[in-house]
Amino acid sequence: MAAVLDSVRALFAPSTFTIDTETPADVVARENLLDRAMGPGRRQKSSEKIRRGRVPADGLALVARDEGGHVIGTVRLWNVEAGISPQGTSIDALLLGPLAVDCTHEGKGIGAALMRAAITEAGKRAHGAILLVGDAAYYERFGFFAEKTQHLVMPGPFERARFLALELKAGWLEGAAGMIVASGRKLA
Repeated sequence: MAAVLDSVRALFAPSTFTIDTETPADVVARENLLDRAMGPGRRQKSSEKIRRGRVPADGLALVARDEGGHVIGTVRLWNVEAGISPQGTSIDALLLGPLAVDCTHEGKGIGAALMRAAITEAGKRAHGAILLVGDAAYYERFGFFAEKTQHLVMPGPFERARFLALELKAGWLEGAAGMIVASGRKLA
């Protein structure tokens, strides 16, 4: 009977995880996780094309680790220019993605914890806005809405209703129009 109770407790025990800064040692685990979660077509997306050949924004590559230290979730943010302001200057922003959680750990709040950590850290680093392409029903709870991107476009195909933004500084994207382009550091 004790063995059965232990099995039941293990099934319903709360998941324990930590959010941490990604390290070079996490690269293989992160890429394998993304391949499993996003499938083979992930490298063809417009967002991926913007990220290609770039490094994430400073301090904005995060992972979730299980109790054993294994990577079970990931999120990264990338420096971009979010079009041009009405005054003709480029608007610095961040592009979030991809956000992924290992399928064996879904539904435990890991994705939400990664989102909150990424948004908080981006705010601490004085960024003005975060853009993403994703499921509006999921991301609206974090403050992301399509209205903020109505005059912005992604390079290549994208679904307008899935192109969302969160202003970290009020009015940051006011009047922004044009193409999203990479502006972060290039890979060495």
